[in-house]
Amino acid sequence: MSGASSNDAAAFCAELVRAQDFRTYAASLFVSPEARRAWLALAAFNTEVANVRDHVSQPLPGEIRLQWWRDALTGSGKGAEHGAIEGNPVAAELLRAIALHDLPIETLVRLIDAHVFDVYDDPMPDMAALEAHCRDTAAALYALRAKVLGVNSLEVARMAEHAGIAEGLVDMMLALPRHAARRQLYLPADLMNLHGMISEEFFLRQTSQPLKEALAHLRREANTQMKQALLMLETAPPLARPAFLPLAAIGKTLARLETSDPFAPPVPSRLGILWTTWRAASAKPFKV
Repeated sequence: MSGASSNDAAAFCAELVRAQDFRTYAASLFVSPEARRAWLALAAFNTEVANVRDHVSQPLPGEIRLQWWRDALTGSGKGAEHGAIEGNPVAAELLRAIALHDLPIETLVRLIDAHVFDVYDDPMPDMAALEAHCRDTAAALYALRAKVLGVNSLEVARMAEHAGIAEGLVDMMLALPRHAARRQLYLPADLMNLHGMISEEFFLRQTSQPLKEALAHLRREANTQMKQALLMLETAPPLARPAFLPLAAIGKTLARLETSDPFAPPVPSRLGILWTTWRAASAKPFKV
């Protein structure tokens, strides 16, 4: 890819992330230009994969889109043979980031595999499955951002796991209206059974007491995971800490979820996200 085309691809990814994942976009403003470019490539890729369900009406086209991304990463399939990968700005930027920062392709493939769940209407079986989904998606991105910054350790991997579960649970609660509209259930079946929650009430967007209790359970779990990540962050390598900047905005959103209607979740303003992220990045040491 030529220099001009490469710059165009980078700009495309930046705009995509700014529009679709402002929390990550805001965090990327506080790292070096090269790290920022790789972060935005990862976030743009995640946006493409995580939102496949929004662009298809049946599971099969969704599976085909996800398989395209697997092929792009592994170098197999017709897309790789005919140059379609180089023509896709997100794929081109992602492959550049992988090459420059030695990012593990298997982690990215697991992220794709986790999002196969999204294109179907199967219920989330239990809390363990939901947390595994968070580990393979949000947590993986925390670890990959840290690796871009030059840190790759078991300590950071464990911290990424706690941060990713907290983020995944918060984002799942933010997405409840969209999930209900398309009859998707990310609320774990064991948690629903524990609180006597009926799925049809959820699909009808009824704010029942069992739903409130189930969501309170999820908020407590997200808060526990957040606190553990922040505790580990205090002694984490300074170089890795910017990778966890999204936790600042997530913490604010989690607090607001305590008092919001499940089907009218808080929508953080971009200015608020920028301010919260700037304060976290400016604190010495990093604070949320």
